[in-house]
Amino acid sequence: MRIKSRLDDIESIVRAKKNNSGTTVFGVFRPYFNDIGDIEPDKAIHVKSVKLVNGEWVDTDEGYLATISEKSLPALTSKKRFIGQIGGRGSGKSEGESQKCVSKMHDRGEKVACFREFQNSIDDSVYSSLEGYIGKWNMSGFKCNNGHIKHASGGEAKFRGIARNPDSIKSMNGFKTFWVEEAQASSENSLKLLTPTMREEGGQIVFTANPGSSEDPFSKRFITPFKPELDANGFYEDDLHLIIKINWRDNPWFPESLNMERMWDFENLPRALYDHIWEGEFNDSIDNALIMAEWFDACIDAHLKVKGFEAKGSKRLSHDPSDLGKDPKAIAIRHGNVFTMIEERGDLDVNDGCDWATGLAIEHDVDVFEWDIGGMGTGLRRQVNEALERTSIDVYQFNGGESVDRPEERYEASNSANVHKERTNKEVFRNLRAQCYASIRDRVYLTYRAVKYGESVDPEKMISFSSEIKHLTKLRSELCRIPIKPNGSGLFELYTKEQMRRMFKLASPNLSDAVMMTERKHNQSVGYIPVAFNF
Repeated sequence: MRIKSRLDDIESIVRAKKNNSGTTVFGVFRPYFNDIGDIEPDKAIHVKSVKLVNGEWVDTDEGYLATISEKSLPALTSKKRFIGQIGGRGSGKSEGESQKCVSKMHDRGEKVACFREFQNSIDDSVYSSLEGYIGKWNMSGFKCNNGHIKHASGGEAKFRGIARNPDSIKSMNGFKTFWVEEAQASSENSLKLLTPTMREEGGQIVFTANPGSSEDPFSKRFITPFKPELDANGFYEDDLHLIIKINWRDNPWFPESLNMERMWDFENLPRALYDHIWEGEFNDSIDNALIMAEWFDACIDAHLKVKGFEAKGSKRLSHDPSDLGKDPKAIAIRHGNVFTMIEERGDLDVNDGCDWATGLAIEHDVDVFEWDIGGMGTGLRRQVNEALERTSIDVYQFNGGESVDRPEERYEASNSANVHKERTNKEVFRNLRAQCYASIRDRVYLTYRAVKYGESVDPEKMISFSSEIKHLTKLRSELCRIPIKPNGSGLFELYTKEQMRRMFKLASPNLSDAVMMTERKHNQSVGYIPVAFNF
């Protein structure tokens, strides 16, 4: 958002009158940071100005009318079919796109379709933003009426909600720009409809979004595949895509009022929520979640961060055959307390998935193989035994609904407001699945305390996820979105996969379940002692 005084508006119009080409000139700015690291919007640094000449963007000394951040400049000049600007609040991405759309209608007579997944009325659209720049710049030739903008050159803008009227996309043939605002809310069906409708030569589909979950359709198509490059470089580009990660610190006109709100959130909100709101990170947290996102993040390569913590001891491979035939099959390999491989296959049936898992167990010379016998895993006993009978691998079956391990062993709680007396495992946990997930949670939390605050924690009680794990982003999403189930009896309990699917629209957490199963202890008289939480 840019806040400009009336004097600024007048000055911009005067500058623009020095440009007699009829083409909107964009002034490119970068932020000015003061000594304490805050942006001073009144001191935004003018880097250069650009305009379109014969289809190419060139530098110019002419007076600028529109303004754009230096970080957003590639989104203005790129010819890629898919343009995405993703980031948090206060980045200015929507303001910049509004100015681009106005210039396209005015300068080139282009037609622009502005979409949202949900639009109950024109007030839900970007109509007022486009209309505002037309009025601010005193541009001639425009007619803005009843939620429709037209220009004398033939340029126009239409505004539609996709979810309730998917055919609205199909009716936009001939439009050269599709702008999808709040694109993180787009359904898989809506995204599939966009591409075949955009048939114009040189046409572009532009997305502006604050990412939701990493498992949302938009994230899986336009963010997750490119996440390493986005995190490392701030952008991703190939022959088809230009995706830019843009946040408040990239906005030269980030207002002080918004910065005060940001700083309050930084001090008071959970870090995962702050990062989602202001830094454009995935929102993979859920109310009453088993694991906080910032806890998980601390566990990435924790064995490389904490002295004395390393991968050693037995190797275990757990296999989740999935509870529905269409669900991916998952495996997790754990060396001591370090996860070295977590993968899934969505292209295998239950038997081929079992062959894949047992093959990996042999290839990686694991000591223990365990698979979930619930759902699709019920009939795999003979196949597993035949695959591993000539190896020294110990084989176990896992049934999360059965009673807890070491039921009479004492559960020792500390610093827990609602635990006032000693209880046994069977008095704390509803079933084996809850017990193992609670143990994973304990490890993740203790690792977070060690990494974040330098607390002394026994490495035997910690956990680490190698950054080389292929599906680390999805694992984070799953683990941080498993809700704890309220239980009137005071037992720690989780929702079943079917309940999570039905009540929370969450996909089966196959990767998480594979991780959870590795926490089971076999042939041990003394198990883990959990950290106390408010169950």
